[in-house]
Amino acid sequence: MVGMMGAGKTAVGTALAARLGVPFIDSDAALVEASQMSIAEIFLRDGEQFFRDRETEVISRLLDGAPGILSTGGGAFLAERNREMIHERGISVLLDADVELLWNRVKHKETRPLLRTSNPRATLEEIYAARAPVYAKADLAVKARAEYAIADMVDKVIEALRARPDVLEEQKR
Repeated sequence: MVGMMGAGKTAVGTALAARLGVPFIDSDAALVEASQMSIAEIFLRDGEQFFRDRETEVISRLLDGAPGILSTGGGAFLAERNREMIHERGISVLLDADVELLWNRVKHKETRPLLRTSNPRATLEEIYAARAPVYAKADLAVKARAEYAIADMVDKVIEALRARPDVLEEQKR
């Protein structure tokens, strides 16, 4: 699962994994566990580049594990090395949410280090504008809508995955 902060990667990914009966793994959570520091603390102490390097290492390790649903941090897919790794060893599914939806989901959260600016809404818009063309390189895209419940998004992701029979095997009934 790839996309902007607030796109629903963790919530939709968790529900999708449960529906498919596979593990859900969040690369940010795995990185926090491995480092014993929050992402904000890593950014503050070591900087974004250090964080991005560790993020790539964690994603690589997770992609070598059992098949499942992997949610990546909002910036992970920006690195070409990560996009290639994900494409070669899995499939990228973009949860494509517009800025208004993203803002409504993240404006009250303190866990977004990139939004700790004097104008977080403008910062979100700038990040979105810069990242959208890169996210468009995902193997599949599913449009997120404010009216969709998590279960609706899971249905939409499964529908998109059905276009890739090499990824989603249908159960024989």
